[in-house]
Amino acid sequence: MLIRTIEKFLRQTGMPATKFGRLATRDPRFVLDLRNGREPRASMERRVEDFIAAYEGGANVG
Repeated sequence: MLIRTIEKFLRQTGMPATKFGRLATRDPRFVLDLRNGREPRASMERRVEDFIAAYEGGANVG
């Protein structure tokens, strides 16, 4: 589930949820909306997964 992946990433990096949303999706409420049941489209899931992979790969976007 995407929210679990994001929550793990946030814990590991210490990044605030709103900053993650802004950087990964240009939506500061993205994580908060997911926590409240929002279901992202497949393209948005790929975008988030790509952001996490790039960040963990050393690109440190933002």
